[in-house]
Amino acid sequence: MTRTANLRLGALTLLALALLMIWDASHGDLVLARMAGTPMGFPWRENPFLVHVMHEGARNLSWLLVIGLFVAIRWPLGILRKLPTRDRVQLAVTVLASVLAVSAIKHFSDTSCPWDLNEFGGVAHYVSHWSWGVGDGGPGGCFPAGHASAAFAYVGGYFVLRRASARAAFIWLGVAVVAGLVLGFAQQLRGAHYMSHTLWTAWVCWVVGFAIDVAVTRRNQAPLEPAASLHASS
Repeated sequence: MTRTANLRLGALTLLALALLMIWDASHGDLVLARMAGTPMGFPWRENPFLVHVMHEGARNLSWLLVIGLFVAIRWPLGILRKLPTRDRVQLAVTVLASVLAVSAIKHFSDTSCPWDLNEFGGVAHYVSHWSWGVGDGGPGGCFPAGHASAAFAYVGGYFVLRRASARAAFIWLGVAVVAGLVLGFAQQLRGAHYMSHTLWTAWVCWVVGFAIDVAVTRRNQAPLEPAASLHASS
């Protein structure tokens, strides 16, 4: 059952990748950026609510939740009580690994943020994030959306929670996705990211969670195979 479900999820993951590629090819990033930006910059860039609540507040809350997940390995609450210790470890590690994966990609990115573009008062010119090694004249380090990972990092919890409750897993996934899109939209209003940055962050976090779950599942099942073979031959 798990293998069949993973095959379906793998197909959906590839479909999402194809849709992302289509979005990149559409050049929709600049269209949306121009809706929020002006030649003088982005009017919402220093908005107190977007800066202090949606950016700083959401980031701090996310890190508190990460710490809470690691604490819950020893002292679980709510739905986490239905998970064995190894699943709680997987959940906490998956969230942290997703954040680190997005941060690592950003570190090597040559793509600058929308507010760095010359048409919005900056110094950079637009270059696709697929143009690896090609500088745009700006500071770079803006792809994918690190802030959105404060919520999208939790999507990997779906793979863990589905073992205990399909309903809880879907609710967890839905909350993480909606929160990530909201945070991504807030940053787009400020000129901090393009839509593709947010969508790629979601995809990267999903793939990290998926890959970890497949690896953990295979590791947990591996010791059972020799025993099963021995039993069948006796």
